[in-house]
Amino acid sequence: METRELRYFVAVAEELHFGRAAQRLGMAQPPLSRAIQQLERRLGAALLDRTSRTVTLTEAGAVLLAEGRAALEAVDAAELRTRRAALAATGRSGLVLVAKAGASSELLAKLLDAYAAEPGAVSVDVVLCGPGEQERLLREGRADVALLHRPFDSTAGFDTEELITERQVVVLPAGHPLALREHVHMADIAVLPDLPLPRWPDSGGAYPPGPGPQVRDHTQLLQLVALGRACMILPESCRARLHGDLAAVPVLDAPTVTTVIAWPPHSRSRAVADLVRTAARL
Repeated sequence: METRELRYFVAVAEELHFGRAAQRLGMAQPPLSRAIQQLERRLGAALLDRTSRTVTLTEAGAVLLAEGRAALEAVDAAELRTRRAALAATGRSGLVLVAKAGASSELLAKLLDAYAAEPGAVSVDVVLCGPGEQERLLREGRADVALLHRPFDSTAGFDTEELITERQVVVLPAGHPLALREHVHMADIAVLPDLPLPRWPDSGGAYPPGPGPQVRDHTQLLQLVALGRACMILPESCRARLHGDLAAVPVLDAPTVTTVIAWPPHSRSRAVADLVRTAARL
């Protein structure tokens, strides 16, 4: 299969309408229909069920949609990484480091300062994103390195170096009765009707959904906790950015969180290697 054919099919499969898919691709509908029919003949499988009113995916079509998306993402990532490598070879490109906004702030600041002091250090563009986005950006080739947090982020397919392992705390309003305890258990948090865990709609499954208010970043979350509308379980390093209206109590049976620096296994970038070595030293 050609990438052109895959792009055609993915557009039709996502739109489930040949006219809208053709408009999205910037082409006429008849050649798009012929391309899909040719692809079906070559594969020996019907990919779409067509009627005069609807277009639906067959079982084979659903498989090709999932595989085709992955293949096109890999092609796009290869192109981005190749272009970045070419720029790096001429000294015209720095590094892109992606991290979750509000997480590992102290570690990130120390890493950037320590790396900047290294001989031959290049510029580092820091991209701060929402929960679960770092992994995707690294896989897509839009970043050279990422700070990931196990068990919430998947490191499958990456090379990694462990940086720090922390226990977790529950963040509560400072005046809450639980804030006076030396420690709590997960069961104590589960029975707090007044302080539910939040919902993270854009985390890609990185965080289990809670019954509480919908949040998109840690700044919003901490404000809701201070208002007495939610609580949150976070790595212990979050204490550094808590104000006086918030309290952090260790959760004895919460899983530990390990922060790792991750990069594509095929990277041959000297700058990436230097940054990773600096992070490991810290």
